Amino acid sequence: MSIAGDLIRGHTEAVILARLVRGDSYGYEINRTILQLSGGRFELKEATLYTAFRRLEESGAIVSYWGNADTGARRRYYSITAAGREQFQRLLLEWDETKQIMDKLLKMED
Repeated sequence: MSIAGDLIRGHTEAVILARLVRGDSYGYEINRTILQLSGGRFELKEATLYTAFRRLEESGAIVSYWGNADTGARRRYYSITAAGREQFQRLLLEWDETKQIMDKLLKMED
């Protein structure tokens, strides 16, 4: 669904922060989780994902570090900061407000 994809893409940073609130992770794992939770209907393009990571890191919302996975592969992990948790809470409030407005605008009766 392109409309759902467009709506979600506008909230990429919130989606990433939502995953990182649950614990440190790396890009592929975050994208795989998004695909799974969306029932296979949404997957971030790699460029979009890593551009969002860069923006979040530059703003101080996340930090990255190199780590080794259980498989021995070296991966870049991301961790949310206190500022990132605050940003995530603001983005959640914005999303709730957006949903309320859209519900009113799309409601069939006045």
